[in-house]
Amino acid sequence: MQRIAIYPGSFDPVTNGHLDIAKRGLKLFDRIIVAILHNPGKKSLFTVEERLEMLAESMMGIDNVEFDTFDGLLVDYAHRCKASAILRGMRAVSDFEYEFQLALMNRKLNREVETVFLMTGLRWIFTSSSIIKEAARFGGDISDMVPPGVNRRIQAKFGF
Repeated sequence: MQRIAIYPGSFDPVTNGHLDIAKRGLKLFDRIIVAILHNPGKKSLFTVEERLEMLAESMMGIDNVEFDTFDGLLVDYAHRCKASAILRGMRAVSDFEYEFQLALMNRKLNREVETVFLMTGLRWIFTSSSIIKEAARFGGDISDMVPPGVNRRIQAKFGF
């Protein structure tokens, strides 16, 4: 039986830290579905379609990764995909409480789906999509924190 994990997130935008978690997750799982929650109530810099394009471009050449969007509960989506796990990256202790609460709720909703946490590589510990967007908005150099295609798109969004 194939071991499938869902790697959920907003990926607005995808960062090198996200790529690190996906690549390392493939050492544990046969297939990873990188999934964007379609949340119309959340204000994003990029559309869902743009984020899917950036994910596919950024992870080109990485086998056994696919991309999707979903609505509703993550555990329901995982069940539909026949996934046995939810893959989450953690940067710091500040992430732990929120992620722990989510994992416990998901466990209560569906005991068949495990949550697996991977610590972000030290190189990416301070990066988050929101911090990267904020730095880029004011002209900061983010080129070593995101894939090249993502950097170009962010530059275009902010008119640089």
